[in-house]
Amino acid sequence: MNFIPGKQYRRKEIHNEFGGSRQGGIANCAAHPFIFIFTGKSGSEFGYDDHWDDDGQFIYCGEGQTGDMKFQRGNLAIRDHAQLGKDIHVFETLGKSKPVRYVGQFACTGWHEDTIPDKNKNMRKGLFFHLIPVNDLVDTDESAVEEISQSLITTKDLNELRDLAISNDAQPGAYKSVEGRKKIYLRSGAVKAYVLARAQGKCEGCGEDAPFTNKKGVPYLEPHHTRRLSDGGPDDPRWVAALCPNCHKEVHYGKDGANYNASIIEKLSQLEAG
Repeated sequence: MNFIPGKQYRRKEIHNEFGGSRQGGIANCAAHPFIFIFTGKSGSEFGYDDHWDDDGQFIYCGEGQTGDMKFQRGNLAIRDHAQLGKDIHVFETLGKSKPVRYVGQFACTGWHEDTIPDKNKNMRKGLFFHLIPVNDLVDTDESAVEEISQSLITTKDLNELRDLAISNDAQPGAYKSVEGRKKIYLRSGAVKAYVLARAQGKCEGCGEDAPFTNKKGVPYLEPHHTRRLSDGGPDDPRWVAALCPNCHKEVHYGKDGANYNASIIEKLSQLEAG
C-alpha cells in the first residue's frame, strides 16, 4: 500500500494489511516497521489538542485517557521510533464511520509536558510530541549531512562515532522546528560517519571492497536503511548498512531484494551485538 498525501483510506483496510491496534490514536505494527497515528478533534475535551505550530511542526498529544501519560506502549514507540527502525505515518480522521486522510510521514524530534484534563476531568500530565514532516528533510540539506559526516569521520574514533550516532534520540524541549531539523542532520551525519567507519571500505552486503574511491579518496559506499521503504528520515546505526551501489540497487529493485535485505539485517544484528 503506497500512501499518498491527501488521499483517503479506510482504516479497516490499513489494519488488515499491516496490523496494529484498531482502536485509539496510535497503532504500533508488530510485524511491520510502521507506527500509524490517527489524529482528529474528537478528543479535544480530554486535552488531546493536536495542531500545527507556527514553526511548521505537528504537535501530537500522546495516548492515555486517565492519569498521567507515561512512556509506554504507543507513546514509547513514537519517542523511540528511530531506534526501533520504524516510520511514523499520520492520518486525519474525518468522522465516525468515515475514511481517514493520509497526511504524511513524520519524524519525532522531541516532546514537552503540559497539564491537561483526563476523561474524568481530573488534571494530569500530558505528553506532546514534536513531529516534523520527513518530506521537509529528505534531500533538502544533503550537503549539511555530508559536511557533518566528513568532519566527524576525520576527528573521531569508531567508539566515539557510535556514541554520537545513538545518542540523538528524541529529547524533551525541542520546541522549534529549526532545532529539530538540526538534530536530525546531526544524527544523520553521525550515523553515516559511523556506518562507513564500521564497514572499513567493504560492502556490508557482499563483503567486497568498495568499487571506487570518491573525490576525497574515501571508499565509496552508500548508507541503506534496512527497515524503511526509502532511505529518508531519521537514522539509527542498528538498522543502517554501508552497501556498494550494486548491492544497494539489488535490495531496492532486485527480484530477491527482500530476502537479501533480511540477510543484511541479520549481519547488522551480529555486528552491533558486540
